Amino acid sequence: MSTPRKMSNVSIAMQSALGVAKTITAISKAAPGVITATHDFSVGDFVALEVLGMSQLNGKVYRVGAVSTTVSFQLADVATSTLVDTTNFDTFTSGNAKKITFGNSITTASNISMSGGDFDFIDTTVIHSNQKTQIPGAANPIKVDLTHLWDISDAGQIAMKQASDLQTQMAFKFTFGTGGPIMVFTGYVGYVAAPTGSAQDKITSPSTITAFGAPNYYAA
Repeated sequence: MSTPRKMSNVSIAMQSALGVAKTITAISKAAPGVITATHDFSVGDFVALEVLGMSQLNGKVYRVGAVSTTVSFQLADVATSTLVDTTNFDTFTSGNAKKITFGNSITTASNISMSGGDFDFIDTTVIHSNQKTQIPGAANPIKVDLTHLWDISDAGQIAMKQASDLQTQMAFKFTFGTGGPIMVFTGYVGYVAAPTGSAQDKITSPSTITAFGAPNYYAA
């Protein structure tokens, strides 16, 4: 039985910069998949991928798992020490990879809740049946709702409001406890820095991060 984790020492970091786009010329369908691109990445770097064709990688954040040469690299698999198997992925056509700098620390969140990931279902009922049938369609995006201790001078809240105002897609890294599991994804911030609260209670301010695609997870 796994040990329960507490919502304590949670580190939230938002992208502060993206490196120069490294053009991807090929991604093999193999175990593991090899990404061909002239790059300067190191093992452990986090990269944001924009990929056409191989849709399973598009818009996601991955950790670089292996670098054999300066013209190819491989991605670390989710929650394991292996590398990403692309054998059954769609066929790559074009794309790029950018190294992420997580320089914006979000340190004022007092509450976090997540929702989404459920499917829109497609009705497949036929007129010969008296029972409805359905199949899953697209998954709804993951939503991360945060409650902040309101502080208009806080650097993290300022960075989130700027991302919200510009409607810029940003990368996020959540670390659950010191040395604990990591969740990474790209998404859009909704944050207007509006204060809310009750009499004689703390002033808070809500924000929402809507993920672009599913998050990836790493054990540490």
